Amino acid sequence: MKRSFLLSITLLLFSTFAAAQINLNLGSDSPMRKMQMAEIAISNFYVDEVDEQKVVEDAIRGMLKGLDPHSTYTDAKETKAMNESLQGSFEGIGVQFNIAKDTLLIIQPIVNGPSEKVGIMAGDRIVSVNDTAISGVKMSQEDIVRRLRGPKGTVVRVGIVRPGIKDLLTFHIKRDKIPIETLDAYYLIKPGVGYIRIGSFGATTYEEFMQALMKLQVKGATDLILDLQDNGGG
Repeated sequence: MKRSFLLSITLLLFSTFAAAQINLNLGSDSPMRKMQMAEIAISNFYVDEVDEQKVVEDAIRGMLKGLDPHSTYTDAKETKAMNESLQGSFEGIGVQFNIAKDTLLIIQPIVNGPSEKVGIMAGDRIVSVNDTAISGVKMSQEDIVRRLRGPKGTVVRVGIVRPGIKDLLTFHIKRDKIPIETLDAYYLIKPGVGYIRIGSFGATTYEEFMQALMKLQVKGATDLILDLQDNGGG
């Protein structure tokens, strides 16, 4: 009876793995096959019920963790929160950021936004919000964003670690409606030569760029200098 039970388990394992290999059409030495086999084994034979979605997302985060500090994975909720600043107006402190090693890293403050006005710089790391630590405490990105966002006119106090400065810096930021314009400037730098400065990329960048380009062409621009210096992307 015992041998029959063990044989049944062995056959089940073999058939499950074989079916996965056929469906994936991957070789025995494929890294993707190894990952798929691990996920199948966990979901089918782990002693407790597991959230397969979370297992897969944790695996993706693990893969990216070994690359560099700037390669990260965001789920649907986190991506929505990050994209809000690129898609429409909102009220907050006005920074583009990334979560690197459990710390909020400022990619760049939004031009003329509340953070830039008080002196926050690209490369700063926000470690606390209103005396609540947000670094090293496994706080979700959604919770961090919720603490930084708020009605226009309200003030938030942030603690910042800045490269090259030993002491913790404290800034009081008055939340405001964040401008969405991604073009900082456009003008004729000399007769026939236009200049366009794109500070960041967003959903409206193309439309802003084309409008600026047409205005420069009307003024006689036949050549263009496109300034992307310090553009953090989008």
